[in-house]
Amino acid sequence: MGERRRMTGAAVRRIAAELSERDRAILADVARVRVLTGKQVDRLHFAGLQGVHRDRTRRAVLERLVGLQLLTPLERRIGGTRAGSSGLVFALGPAGQRLHAIEEDAARGRIRQPGTPTPRFMIHNLAVAELYVSLVEASRTGACTLVDYCAVPMSYWRTSEGGWIKPDAYAVVGTGDVEDSWAIEVDNATESLPTLRRKLLVYVGLAKNEECGPDGGPLPRVLVTVPDERRYTAVQSLLRTLPDPAEALFALTMHDRAVPLIVRVLRE
Repeated sequence: MGERRRMTGAAVRRIAAELSERDRAILADVARVRVLTGKQVDRLHFAGLQGVHRDRTRRAVLERLVGLQLLTPLERRIGGTRAGSSGLVFALGPAGQRLHAIEEDAARGRIRQPGTPTPRFMIHNLAVAELYVSLVEASRTGACTLVDYCAVPMSYWRTSEGGWIKPDAYAVVGTGDVEDSWAIEVDNATESLPTLRRKLLVYVGLAKNEECGPDGGPLPRVLVTVPDERRYTAVQSLLRTLPDPAEALFALTMHDRAVPLIVRVLRE
């Protein structure tokens, strides 16, 4: 890729002026969920293309965004080397981080090149990203409307006492005049059950104290997703030990069944 050059604000603005609507949408989605695989980018932004043309176009677009330092491929690959760019995992590069900071009017701290993530970080964040991609796909079919989705740290909100609530993601879906909001906890069975219990008790406390959700809206329901049946059984037993209103507050499902559950609850 050659030597990386320092990206000034002026240089980033010049690059931004040449970006297409699709380029900007890709960068916005990576910023939204922190990391996306090439395959996830493909499903989000190249689904309207077919066959070889789709693969070539995706590859060319991602290579150009990497060359501009807007994206950076992380040093882990999903699916092995044969997966090509679809198997790479992408985060915002130095220019992408600076552009995001400029456009969000965020604090302009030092721009850090993303390092190699741990397997635990990668698996967890890609599960959060996969839920977003699947909700976008469900929205395209008319199953629901995806009103909002944000991941760490944009999913955080403050309580009335100034503390932070830190779900892995926050989603709002709708149909007609109805909207549901969800705080999402993606559990990969890497935390102990007592640790998970303490995390979930925070939400119980919010409900008991009649706290609001993000931006003063209603307190969202909490969706806990898990990787397999064994963890499902363990977390289901844990939920039964929680005090009221836990039964009404929490929903539990496996990762790959999360979107059908969200859509079903929305239509009830």
